[in-house]
Amino acid sequence: MKFGRPMRRAASLILAASLAAFASAHAREKSAADKKNNVKPSTNQLVDSGSFGIFIKAQRVATETFNIEQQSGNVVVKSQLKEATGDSPSQKSSLEMTSDGALLRYEWSQSSGGSLSVFPDNEFLKERISVSAAAKPAEQAFLLPSVTPILDNNFFVHREVLAWKYLQIAPCKDENGHRHCEPADFGTLVPQDRTSMSIRMVLVGKEKITIRGTERELLRLNLHGDQFDWALWVDENDHFKLIRVAIPADNTVVDRD
Repeated sequence: MKFGRPMRRAASLILAASLAAFASAHAREKSAADKKNNVKPSTNQLVDSGSFGIFIKAQRVATETFNIEQQSGNVVVKSQLKEATGDSPSQKSSLEMTSDGALLRYEWSQSSGGSLSVFPDNEFLKERISVSAAAKPAEQAFLLPSVTPILDNNFFVHREVLAWKYLQIAPCKDENGHRHCEPADFGTLVPQDRTSMSIRMVLVGKEKITIRGTERELLRLNLHGDQFDWALWVDENDHFKLIRVAIPADNTVVDRD
């Protein structure tokens, strides 16, 4: 299962410390709650967790379950994909970064066999691909810095992390109670496709949309590439969590459960 069509053009952009900012906000809230309830603080701080329902032509085809934590100063994003007809996860991923967005390691595997990992190698990134346990792993190098965002297929939590990054680094201003941000370009790596791609994200503004029969006012962002256009909605009143993704060309909608 794939969503989106990556480009064949590479670009790189230094990441701002957006994950640190969002994680720190959650950490402060939890620390205050722990003190109030006399709970011993943990070194791990939960940033976000939950699941996304993936719908094609209004039919649920898969569920992505994810967890984002700050662990000993690093950010760990774990996700697994379970198809609607399956009893166990078909794909799993783990993304570990420093608090300023530099990649430490990315790992992906699927139940049908095959896995890959991405890690820094000197000044660049290297991908190691294993088709099976018996086969010798293949390697591919990318002339990309370690701060290049991972934007793998099927894991929508990666889009949430990208949205946070954009909202942190984009030049923004407030006018008459409305937030306006300039577009930002990102160079990203798509490990499953073994390619890099350039994307652009832009803030559209507040929109009212209906989710499961309830109208909500959310912040809309558009994600553009040479061959795709996605719409993302985040909740600015709840740490800019990703609530919905729409991919009109694929008749696909992704909603937070």
